[in-house]
Amino acid sequence: MAAAVDALKKIRTGEVKRHKTNESYWVIINGKVYDVTLFLEEHPGGEEILIENAGTDATVNFEDVGHSTDAQEMMLTYLIGIIDDNDGNGGGGDASSVTTDLITL
Repeated sequence: MAAAVDALKKIRTGEVKRHKTNESYWVIINGKVYDVTLFLEEHPGGEEILIENAGTDATVNFEDVGHSTDAQEMMLTYLIGIIDDNDGNGGGGDASSVTTDLITL
């Protein structure tokens, strides 16, 4: 599984924030970045909630709903990367916690 984690693109939060347009909707959930653009029409809760949360960390909203195991497994289809705001100068995220979270999937 470590190879899969290493293969994921490292994405900065600022880049995710730019993906809140009619062409591209990205969300962050538990340190992972998902491109939900193609899932909008299929989302059982409606596309509006995905659009509202696009470009943000939607972890709390996602967990508050209590998604099924099937829904959580389906997320892998839309996984495009992990958040990595670490600039090497002590600024930004902690990639090790994201890696641990990915391994538990």
